[in-house]
Amino acid sequence: MKQPLIMLMLMGGTALAQSPHTITLEDIFQKGTFDTKTVSGLRSLKDGKTYVSIESNPETKLGYVAKSNYRDGKVVEAIYTEKDIIYKGKKLPLSTDFNWDETKILIAADSEPIYRRSSKANHYVFEIASKKITEVSSKGKQLFATLSPDGTKVAFVRDNNIFIKDLLLAEETQITHDGVSNKIINGGTDWVYEEEFAFAKAFFWSSDSKKIAYYKFNEAEVPVYSMTLFEQLYPREYQYKYPKAGEKNSVVSIHCYHTEEKKTTQIDLGSEQDQYIPRIKWTQNPDLLCVLRMNRHQNKLDYLFANVATGVSNTILTEENKYYIDVNDDLTFLQNGEQFLLTSEQDGYNHLYLYNMDGRQIRQITSGEWLVTKLYGVNEKTGTVYYQSTEKSPLQRDVYAIDLTGKNKKMLSNSPGTNTATFSTDFSYYILDHSSTHSPAYITLNDNDGRLVRVLEDNKKAKQIADQFSITGSEFFQFKTTTGVSLNGYLIKPANFDDSKKYPVLMYVYGGPGSQNVADSWTGSRNLWFHYLAQKGYIVACIDNRGTGFRGEEFQKSTYLNLGKLETEDQIEGAKWLAKQSFVDSERIGIWGWSYGGYMASLCITKGADIFKLAIAVAPVTTWRYYDSIYTERYLRTPQENQQGYDDNSPINYADRLKGKFLLIHGTGDDNVHFQNSVMFSEALIQANKPFEQAYYPNKNHGIYGGNTRIHLYGKMTDFITKNL
Repeated sequence: MKQPLIMLMLMGGTALAQSPHTITLEDIFQKGTFDTKTVSGLRSLKDGKTYVSIESNPETKLGYVAKSNYRDGKVVEAIYTEKDIIYKGKKLPLSTDFNWDETKILIAADSEPIYRRSSKANHYVFEIASKKITEVSSKGKQLFATLSPDGTKVAFVRDNNIFIKDLLLAEETQITHDGVSNKIINGGTDWVYEEEFAFAKAFFWSSDSKKIAYYKFNEAEVPVYSMTLFEQLYPREYQYKYPKAGEKNSVVSIHCYHTEEKKTTQIDLGSEQDQYIPRIKWTQNPDLLCVLRMNRHQNKLDYLFANVATGVSNTILTEENKYYIDVNDDLTFLQNGEQFLLTSEQDGYNHLYLYNMDGRQIRQITSGEWLVTKLYGVNEKTGTVYYQSTEKSPLQRDVYAIDLTGKNKKMLSNSPGTNTATFSTDFSYYILDHSSTHSPAYITLNDNDGRLVRVLEDNKKAKQIADQFSITGSEFFQFKTTTGVSLNGYLIKPANFDDSKKYPVLMYVYGGPGSQNVADSWTGSRNLWFHYLAQKGYIVACIDNRGTGFRGEEFQKSTYLNLGKLETEDQIEGAKWLAKQSFVDSERIGIWGWSYGGYMASLCITKGADIFKLAIAVAPVTTWRYYDSIYTERYLRTPQENQQGYDDNSPINYADRLKGKFLLIHGTGDDNVHFQNSVMFSEALIQANKPFEQAYYPNKNHGIYGGNTRIHLYGKMTDFITKNL
């Protein structure tokens, strides 16, 4: 058996384009000419010294799951092969989804996506020792199937209800019975929670495998949104509950099912029903559940500790903010059962804080005018916290270690750019993924002191190909607006750039709250398209306006209650600054964006009509009245409270100002930013008698992809740019 390294997944082919120095759209979207390799399919085992990964035997061509050493990559054993997981003549996919004691593996087959983070599949449990395969259920595909920590049960959702399969008794038990489509959801989230609070599975096993804490969504009074899907002789209407800004949300309750007593308790969340429960998490005590409760304005966050036997809860910590609070997954309960760790912006920057279990703050662990961007975890044996931050620059990310005392801080990454880490279970090792605007991912294995153990992937070939095509990265710049605000940006210039010439400029914008485009990292196909345009003689520019992230609370939240105003002013000022550069043709500046960026491009070509010659808006929000409650109200409150904030910066209300060339693009099956946004904006432009172009992609969602869709989309945008800019 050949000794494999951690699985390296090639994200496409490496065939060169016909011309060795000319980028084509086929290179970017079909051939995979510039694709890089990454480390994937790895799962750390409990001992922290070994991992499992999906490998392939080069001689037999059989796939298998291997257990290997972190230190040298040598295979300890082949845990199972493809031949071991054939069920009733059907070959199941390989999986590394082990239960806690690493005796069983959960396998998902025939997966069907639902929304961004949800899917359903047929699930099977494979017992490693006996090689026995058990079908979780024969009554229909399951969502969110999850092994209990002790490996004796599988919980899952089907038809909006929660079920438990007892693997020892071979019995399936239904634990909720009121689930109804578009009315009651048990164990899963509604659309808006999945999209905006970024989780779909809404049930969680306790550590003793005796309890399941779960969400119940009552979305009966949430308005229905209907989309037409053009699939058959008669189009189909797809209907789902989508709460737009100011409309009714689901009423959410939290429950706990006790498997031994076969009873359910409801957790006391207080009398208010118009609120959010963005997270629940078990503490180290299997009888104590932490519930995060947030008001509808999202500027007050309570931490509740609930006794799941009685349902009684107590508020142990409350955080309030004059703007809004961003929810994350950093909350960590220490194994000592006496403390917990979280991140908070309470001093204006996101930092680490340590608390006692009674909610008393022990200390602020990190501080400074920079942000902790990710908490990797805590090694309690050494009292060490591992995290990622922007301490060196908002444009960069580095990995650090610090004591729980707040002392002995050490930077573990040593190359400027973007560094992300994946730690082994006991924090003995971590995989460091480094890239910069000039270099693709360089992936190494390191010990917990930062020492290099071995190189896993250097992407040398990808860098050579990028060099052959003159893909050299971005040039960062900074400028001050007329109001004294310093903004970060980047330029991508033609490889044969001549500063004595004047070039047309295409600005790229996203600009939404907390986002970032100007970053020192290697990026994907969209950035490659920018280099493609640069080879055609364009300069591509990008500026992170006020409201974007990683520069502190005041910068990010300055757009509160008035989305679009400051962002548009900053993009217009950016265009004026670019126009003054000696190498820019001031009469040929365009702008484009997708989603929030499409909203920005639409505002810029209308409110900034004298500045921009061209704009492309892809899947734009055109009035925040059409977008969902959680996202929109976080920044604007409700339309009933803040009518001016909704209407003063809606592109629909400025359609009569359009002067330049405008291309409006949308997918008709967009469940996120509804096609309605572009339909109503196009109607406003028509009634204003303004010429513009539009394109729709049938049945495509917010990502607008599938088959030849992407190459067609970018080809259309390229043609529009070359003809009009």
